[in-house]
Amino acid sequence: MNSADPATIAHHSVRARGIEFHVAEAGSGDDVVLCLHGWPQHWYEWRHLLPALADRHRVLALDLRGFGSTEASRDGYEKEEMASDVLAVLDALGLDRVKLVGHDWGGWIGFLLCLREPRRFERYLALNILPPWTSARAMAPHIWRLWYQAVILSPGLGYALHRSGRFVPKVLVGASTNKSVWDEPTLRAFADNLAEPSRARAAVQMYRVFNLREVAAIMRGRYAEQRLTVPTLMLFGTDGRALRAELLEGYEEHAEDMRVELVPGCGHFIADEMPELVAERAREFFA
Repeated sequence: MNSADPATIAHHSVRARGIEFHVAEAGSGDDVVLCLHGWPQHWYEWRHLLPALADRHRVLALDLRGFGSTEASRDGYEKEEMASDVLAVLDALGLDRVKLVGHDWGGWIGFLLCLREPRRFERYLALNILPPWTSARAMAPHIWRLWYQAVILSPGLGYALHRSGRFVPKVLVGASTNKSVWDEPTLRAFADNLAEPSRARAAVQMYRVFNLREVAAIMRGRYAEQRLTVPTLMLFGTDGRALRAELLEGYEEHAEDMRVELVPGCGHFIADEMPELVAERAREFFA
């Protein structure tokens, strides 16, 4: 699948909650799809999906706070705050209801959005992320897999790794099964962005805030009693080392209409490794 032709992508700046947010856009019409990237990426994660959906939808790829070309504030990296960012951007664009795609942190924020404001999201396509109701008991045997988060949030070290420009490519390639999808320009598009001082700090804050301020409440069941009512499809590459598919078990108890499709032979960065599959499922699910 070819990447988006730069000539077909429009780029906008949207001011919301005192922050300048960057939005990449393709297609047109009233049927809107909003895409939320994960770490360590930005809107360009959706370079394949934008043209694949643009013939039927208006597709928006938002740079989250601190990433891509969106302003990197000093604070505001609690995920509920970042969910509020997304809602504020939708308000600023005059969009009352959209279809949603989210991967990694963007996928986590997507779940929070669907739990908080279900009327605003018609359907949700989640990619390689755990839902927020995953229990402490289920996570316990897998905590060791999240060692990289301790490295990222470490004072000084996480910042230096992002600034080096070498850490992000190792993550992207290392967490992928099909490593040939990463050419040097694509790796540099993500690595060079997070090597900027304010964005390196934002990336560290994503993990530091989560682990020091958010995890305890989540493990105590912050979202355990909330029910997902937005129709949801989860695509999950089974070769991921950090997030394992077995942690999705029991989702039926928390969701009225959710389906999980496990994707063998694919790592964490499914939108990059298997763009044709993601586009095909998105077209079917959003039809």
